Amino acid sequence: MEAAILLLVVEDEEATRDVLEDALRESGFELQLEKNGANALAVLESRKDSLRGLITDIDLGPGLDGWELARRGRELIPTLPVVYMSGAAGHDWASKGVPHSTFVAKPFAPAQITTAISALINVSDSHT
Repeated sequence: MEAAILLLVVEDEEATRDVLEDALRESGFELQLEKNGANALAVLESRKDSLRGLITDIDLGPGLDGWELARRGRELIPTLPVVYMSGAAGHDWASKGVPHSTFVAKPFAPAQITTAISALINVSDSHT
């Protein structure tokens, strides 16, 4: 049996995090859920050999934002698939987002996130 794909999900709003957790677990993903950039960065550093994707809100409150978190993640894992989520910062994606990432505007249907991360993982896998 194939091991579940481990994703890091970073979202400071509990209700959104809960919706994402339900949708992604139903789709067969294993999750590490975090609510701020500092904790998420610690996970990136400690689990870089097993993480297969990052789904992050952009505005995470004080500390690292989603843009910086994804850049640090790509330094640690060059092929890391990244999905950004935001209700406001989409206009910055072209200039601040990492290459070969996806942006999903809030509010979204949970299936949009599942589809976005799955597509990026498939592309990443086809290049390894």
